[in-house]
Amino acid sequence: MFRIGTGFDVHAFTNGEKLILCGVEIPFDKSLEGHSDADVALHALTDAILGALSLGDIGRWFPDNDPLWKNANSKLFLEKALEEMGKRKFLIGNIDMTIICQKPRISEFHELLVKSVSNTCKIKENIINI
Repeated sequence: MFRIGTGFDVHAFTNGEKLILCGVEIPFDKSLEGHSDADVALHALTDAILGALSLGDIGRWFPDNDPLWKNANSKLFLEKALEEMGKRKFLIGNIDMTIICQKPRISEFHELLVKSVSNTCKIKENIINI
């Protein structure tokens, strides 16, 4: 069986010193506001996996009113979704992520973002597009 999931996430900027995308700390004069580390890229990927499995969304699994997830590393969310995927014997065929932001320019971090997703998902870099 073949399944496709789509994920989407948005967070507002707030005061800070770094931005976290795909688990990578990017130097910036703002952070993203959120209950966890507010990694919009990993949140969207987690949602895509959960959606493909018909398991709801990240908010159902990791509610933002649960103190357990306060300042949590979003890799934990993705790892749980991957665990659920593995239980159901599914594999990732490819990942195509679009990150929309005017600033900071993230092109210089492209390789690090891909490596981080590759390592977390335990898949080859050549099936990831960011």
